[in-house]
Amino acid sequence: MKPFEQIVAEHGPMVLRVCRAVLGQADAEDAWSETFLAALKAYPELPADANVQAWLVTIAHRKAVDVTRAQARRPLPVGEIPDRPGRTDAWNGDLWDALAKLPDKQRIAVAYHYLAGLPYREIAEITGGTAEAARRAAADGVKALRAVYPLEGAHS
Repeated sequence: MKPFEQIVAEHGPMVLRVCRAVLGQADAEDAWSETFLAALKAYPELPADANVQAWLVTIAHRKAVDVTRAQARRPLPVGEIPDRPGRTDAWNGDLWDALAKLPDKQRIAVAYHYLAGLPYREIAEITGGTAEAARRAAADGVKALRAVYPLEGAHS
């Protein structure tokens, strides 16, 4: 088995992108940390032939559900909204905002397929749907993103 530090180095950026896509910038780093804390505890029991990337996305999905549930119980903030921290990755803020506006199923399918690189079958296992539903949600999400954030030089 690889050292856990190597797992974090190899998959950490992908897990952070998924957390950002599913939860937004504000809660992504906490979910990322919680994902890897849980993974560290479970890693010794992980089968040698396990798909580590899918395993980590599954953990991140559960942490995202926990964060979403906690947000539903939080009181709504009042007053001015503080400035957002700057983005340190290549994604444009408009694209993150457009992704955040997608319905949950579409946002999750886009994040897990296009940011984490998971096949639709594994997305279905994580989210509890079918591979066809995951494929449809991702396609609808990408279509919606392209409507508000067209790719330069792309032809329809």
